[in-house]
Amino acid sequence: MKLYTSHRAPNPRRVRWVLAEKGVEDVELVELDIMVGEHRTAEYRAKVGVPHVPALELADGTTISESVAICRYLESVYPEPNLFGRDAAEQAVIEMWTRRCEFYLANPIMLNVRHSHPALAALEATQLPQVAEYNRLSAEKFMKTLDRRLADHEFIAADRFTIADVVAVVGLDFARLIKYRPPEEFTHLARWLDAGRARPAAKAGV
Repeated sequence: MKLYTSHRAPNPRRVRWVLAEKGVEDVELVELDIMVGEHRTAEYRAKVGVPHVPALELADGTTISESVAICRYLESVYPEPNLFGRDAAEQAVIEMWTRRCEFYLANPIMLNVRHSHPALAALEATQLPQVAEYNRLSAEKFMKTLDRRLADHEFIAADRFTIADVVAVVGLDFARLIKYRPPEEFTHLARWLDAGRARPAAKAGV
């Protein structure tokens, strides 16, 4: 298998993190420079269908894009440690929190960074400070929800580390590009974030 990735983007890191959690070492990493448009070439689009990273190319040529979809495939091939749920109820709860963390935290943070970091102007038609500010406030609104959740839960979605935690930590880490830190009042979020960053697999691809 080949994983088309980029150290400049947050979503590929989710996949590299999952690979590290599972101890998978037989996936070839193909680094693309998104700042010069290597993900937009005709060859890459023909293979993946969209100008996005990451993408996982299987031995038979099948190519999967979208980071969580790739991680779900890897879960089926390398089932331990379990990151997506052991039964129907747990799978649904983990999926719920993963989607929340992606839609209400990771995506707003990504837009905040992309519309405020000067070096990322090349990725936007026009950087808009108001878009950056709106998305920062949106992300912080959900951080408040997460802080309440983490007041009596060690992890976001289950009694162990899962894909929901990966998505959330990677999202928050991306904001380091603009030296952003979550509000200090979110003490439970801070405890969880420090623990996530301390995991050996968190360093995968950083």
